[in-house]
Amino acid sequence: MKQAYTSRDVAQIVGISESRVRYWAQTGVVGPSDRANGRAVYTFQDLVGVRAAKELLDGGVTLQRARKNLDALRAQLGVDRPLSKLRVRSDGESLIVSDGETTFEPTTGQLVLDFTLDDLSGQLAAFSAPVAPAPTANNRAESAWAWFVEGGDCEARGEDDRALIAYGKALEGDPALAAAHTNVGNLLYRRGERGEARGHYDKALALDPEQPEARYNLANLLDDVGDGGGARMEWYRVVTACPEFADAHYNLALACARDGDAAAARFHLSRYLALCPDDARATDLMARL
Repeated sequence: MKQAYTSRDVAQIVGISESRVRYWAQTGVVGPSDRANGRAVYTFQDLVGVRAAKELLDGGVTLQRARKNLDALRAQLGVDRPLSKLRVRSDGESLIVSDGETTFEPTTGQLVLDFTLDDLSGQLAAFSAPVAPAPTANNRAESAWAWFVEGGDCEARGEDDRALIAYGKALEGDPALAAAHTNVGNLLYRRGERGEARGHYDKALALDPEQPEARYNLANLLDDVGDGGGARMEWYRVVTACPEFADAHYNLALACARDGDAAAARFHLSRYLALCPDDARATDLMARL
């Protein structure tokens, strides 16, 4: 029987926070590719991707470059090869994958990767063990990505002012860290500072046009300021690029219904219900449509 893992399982197996696992899924870095009992779940191939993401991002690789390398790695993992024998490493310039007989290069870049998948298999047997302690504040200050993680931790504790400072430090270290712009935009948006929030969303999308979260929140902002047509267009771009983005389908369905486009509203609402079948508000709206 094919094994499946929740985001909590993945966090324990790889040794990272569950919020970090969820964020990578939301921003399209790496996420669950299968479903079980109506829920999105991670496969072993997905675990490989999460492990690689941790190595890449902790090593200072930008989010956009990490996503490109992971896309190439996933393409190689889709080939019929014994996963437990694969080795992923870097020669300092390129990402190298080997199965013991052949060596192939999914893409290039200055990466820091060197782990075997049988090591990951061994971790699966003990993933319920306590997660390793979080790094100290001094260690976190060593890279832009560490400041970004610090900002996420502050947000989780409700310390928005500290989060803004941490994200600012992340952007000082890496002005191209699009996800930091997105999170700053979200914090400012919640404060009602829409103009500044939009500026950060625009910067995020200029750096990483494929990031769905920035575009989704930009659409929400546009809808709030009365630009319904602009919001609908941006939500549509989100679901086109990321069909699993449930909330974008829901908001797009509402916008279509408001504009009198019942057919489009039903289509996007059906997509939302396929992803979130237990949402009573969506079921009621579908009945009205």
